Amino acid sequence: MKDEALKKEDEALNTEQEAGTEQTSEAGSGEAGNTEAAAETGETAEDVPEGAEEDTEQAPAAEKEEKKGFFKKKKDPRDEKIEDLTDRVKRQMAEFENFRKRTDKEKSAMYEMGAKDIIERILPVIDNFERGLATVPEDAKGTPLAEGMEKIYKQFRKTLEEAGVKAIEAVGQEFDPNYHNAVMHVDDESLGENIVAEELQKGYMYRDSVVRHSMVKVAN
Repeated sequence: MKDEALKKEDEALNTEQEAGTEQTSEAGSGEAGNTEAAAETGETAEDVPEGAEEDTEQAPAAEKEEKKGFFKKKKDPRDEKIEDLTDRVKRQMAEFENFRKRTDKEKSAMYEMGAKDIIERILPVIDNFERGLATVPEDAKGTPLAEGMEKIYKQFRKTLEEAGVKAIEAVGQEFDPNYHNAVMHVDDESLGENIVAEELQKGYMYRDSVVRHSMVKVAN
């Protein structure tokens, strides 16, 4: 009986040893399979995707650019104040320049209106001078009185011309309603149509404005 029991124990030990050997061989074959699979795919624990390295390098650069842009956009309050004051000064200067031009224009217009008013008052005096000189008798034209009146009249006309007052040409000119005032029409075959035949009263201009239209006769 003892021999049979010992025999059974030996068989059991042999069976356990065989099972351990099979497990060891299976584990070895599994590790070899894993190694072969890794070799086939070309992947190792040390391999890192190229994109991951680039992303890692670009991340700090992007952060630097972002910080740089932040500090660039942010202005110094003193610079903003200077810009605001500069803009105000420019606007004030522009407004002052416009005011100066407007004032000069108004002053010029007022001066011209005042000058025209004075000239209108003086023109009748010139008319009377001309009428008086036209009625001087032939035998009195060489007298000191007549010559003195002539000189005063010429000086008067010269002073007005220097101030910008000039007579409007009329006789022999084509009738122009901007400068002439027709009060009569005459038949004169020697003159063309709408030609001024005679001037009844002189017209005058001050600079580019008509102070008084010429009073004329126009040929039909």
